Amino acid sequence: MTPPYPFTALVGQDDLRLALLLNAVSPAVGGVLVRGEKGSAKSTAVRAVTALMPEVEVVPGCRFSCAPASPDPACPDGPHDSGVTGEARAARMVELPVGASEDRLVGALDIERALSDGVKAFEPGLLADAHRGVLYVDEVNLLHDHLVDLLLDAAAMGASYVEREGVSVRHASRFLLVGTMNPEEGELRPQLLDRFGLTVEVAASRETDERVEVVRRRLAYDDDPDGFAGRWAEDERAMRERIAAARALLPRVRLGDAALRQIAATCAAFEVDGMRADLVMARTATALAAWAGREDVTAEDVRQAALLALPHRRRRNPFDAPGLDEDKLDETLEQNSGADEDDDPDPGGPEGPDDPGGGDGPDGGGGLPPEAPETSESPESPDGRQRDEQPSVPEQGQPQEAASEPSEASAEQAPAEGARAPEKGAAPAAEPFKARTLTVPGLGEGAAGRRSRARTAHGRTTGARRPQGALGKLHLAATVQAAAPHQHARGRAGSGLLLRRDDLREAVREGREGNLVLFVVDASGSMAARRRMSAVKGAVLSLLLDAYQRRDKVGLVTFRRSEAEVALPPTSSVDTAAARLESLPTGGRTPLAAGLLKAREVLRVERMRDPARRPLLVTVTDGKATGGPEPVVRARRAASLLAADGTASVVVDCEAGPVRLGLAAELARDLGGPAVTLDELRADAVTDLVRHATATHSRRAA
Repeated sequence: MTPPYPFTALVGQDDLRLALLLNAVSPAVGGVLVRGEKGSAKSTAVRAVTALMPEVEVVPGCRFSCAPASPDPACPDGPHDSGVTGEARAARMVELPVGASEDRLVGALDIERALSDGVKAFEPGLLADAHRGVLYVDEVNLLHDHLVDLLLDAAAMGASYVEREGVSVRHASRFLLVGTMNPEEGELRPQLLDRFGLTVEVAASRETDERVEVVRRRLAYDDDPDGFAGRWAEDERAMRERIAAARALLPRVRLGDAALRQIAATCAAFEVDGMRADLVMARTATALAAWAGREDVTAEDVRQAALLALPHRRRRNPFDAPGLDEDKLDETLEQNSGADEDDDPDPGGPEGPDDPGGGDGPDGGGGLPPEAPETSESPESPDGRQRDEQPSVPEQGQPQEAASEPSEASAEQAPAEGARAPEKGAAPAAEPFKARTLTVPGLGEGAAGRRSRARTAHGRTTGARRPQGALGKLHLAATVQAAAPHQHARGRAGSGLLLRRDDLREAVREGREGNLVLFVVDASGSMAARRRMSAVKGAVLSLLLDAYQRRDKVGLVTFRRSEAEVALPPTSSVDTAAARLESLPTGGRTPLAAGLLKAREVLRVERMRDPARRPLLVTVTDGKATGGPEPVVRARRAASLLAADGTASVVVDCEAGPVRLGLAAELARDLGGPAVTLDELRADAVTDLVRHATATHSRRAA
């Protein structure tokens, strides 16, 4: 078996390593969410720290990892004798795939045996395997909603419940929850965000020497995993011993009144919701002190705990910038410092962010990791190991300031570059509002979400059918009805329900799906008036926020001058779409046909990639078409092609002024969907926009 990459061989990523180690010292901290770009060693670090966790004592043969000293009285494999001799095994890291089924997560109950024999035949799921270990979810932001709900329940209650048609099984499920995600692929639901005790942002180093060392070590590991692990075995042993020593010290660490007041004041100052942040900060600060080998929590422990525990709890929507104002944090801590600080032997200890693992630790030198002595040089040893000083924690990102605007917004603008920061002259977005729900007509079968009607595995039951493949949610009444005719079969023995395989019926359920919402935004000169473009951006931001809440994918096509551009290919990252929209340049002619044809091409490609996800085309324009031969005719022809494809469409009419030409309404008729004004897009301004859209599309289809 290939050994995992050694934790102590990781280069850089101080915050990530510290957060993982603190959870290894005190699982009560509540897990870690690792946010960062792809290829930044997120998964490698999680797998590596699991190998450092202490072994657990379990009841022999118990599939649910019951502790011999205190076995779970409700364990499906129990009851266990209290005096049973346990056996030691390594802590497990259980991976939850994004596409896992509900039965794979919580376990499967044999309904046939339960109904016919009255036997609770239960096959444990991943939540049982992860008990007293690590549950790792890669790409946690892409996890289906129904799995997120089950995960939240288990994390909150420390137990998993499986209930099927009146038959229930319960077992303990307490685990260290670690999730990794790439923010470019979409944000995480706020409810799940709050369940993670700590969060860290990671990125690949931009220092040449550090990148060289990362590659050197990785290549050495790939060439000879056993030999590489052997060269780091002593450092791994020392780290494992230090974790055990910190765990032993943890119950003796004192959280004084002054530190507790600083924690409460910090959470209040940053306006975090609820009390979970206070508890997590208290546990994290205590774990930091234990990791440093101290029995008192210092102000620096509180500061570091705030940097790890608060940033993700301050995001109210996906457009909020992550991070904390560190000046405000320092000011809050200073204003609420107390006399307890005088009792600390080392109030300014090196366990702060400039040396996250420092302090008078049980290994004598403190620090993190133990292979990195405090030196400004980075000599390379013969086996390719580099001894490098740990860099300080980078500053948290701050929101960019809005760009200044000229008086004339109708002038030609240069194309946005790089990260597309707000371009000089780009109109700022108006304040977002709660938008009306736009839906795709009909009944889909796409990814779980909250926008359009769909046949799903979760939702309200609308009927029953014979199983198509593996049995889904059992429809008990239909199953009993199908089995009724042969309950008095000749030669039958026993009093249970006589159930045959072809008697089983599964529920047909209807819920909601997520869609692909593709925005086609007119950025031509006729739209470039500052006030109008500001309102347009505010409306699209409102729809983007609605798409985030409804678990949609979004894309952005813009058109101006003589061409159309895919400003953002379809993605789950609505905050990226918002950033592209903010820097949108305007001016020039109106190639409406080019914008619609570009949208059709994007939808064609996405239909091949994900045929079950139905699209909703939202065209934001005043309907004018200029540039090229017969621009109006070509635009109407492009709209007719989209309508022939069956694409559900909505036109947001941005025409302004006392004289209205009604061109956007004509475009909507060609597309086969409704036209709504910017004012009508507000949730409190329309009585039945969705019914209008559905009725219009149905008439078109008929």
